[in-house]
Amino acid sequence: MAYALLLLAIASEVAATSLLGRTEGFTRPLWTTVCLSAYGVSFYLLAQVVQHLPVGIAYALWSGLGTAAIVLIGATFLGQVPNLPTVGGIVLIAAGVLTVHLAQAH
Repeated sequence: MAYALLLLAIASEVAATSLLGRTEGFTRPLWTTVCLSAYGVSFYLLAQVVQHLPVGIAYALWSGLGTAAIVLIGATFLGQVPNLPTVGGIVLIAAGVLTVHLAQAH
């Protein structure tokens, strides 16, 4: 159950980050409210997750998978095609997330 909540926390954080541009510097009340609400949901869910998983593991997965998802969304929907070093960084993040997850199993 903790991993399902973690995935929801990541999805909420990714949604919030994706909406940041629409807030236009937090000057558009509707988008600002939606964005900050999504961040609030994300942090609430992360707080629930760390009751069941070590905070270091939860945060590593939350931040790593969130970062990778934002880069993919930027490339897919926003025309922000990553260069080779960025792709290498994403591969390293994925390797790090996998390593953290596998290390936790031991």
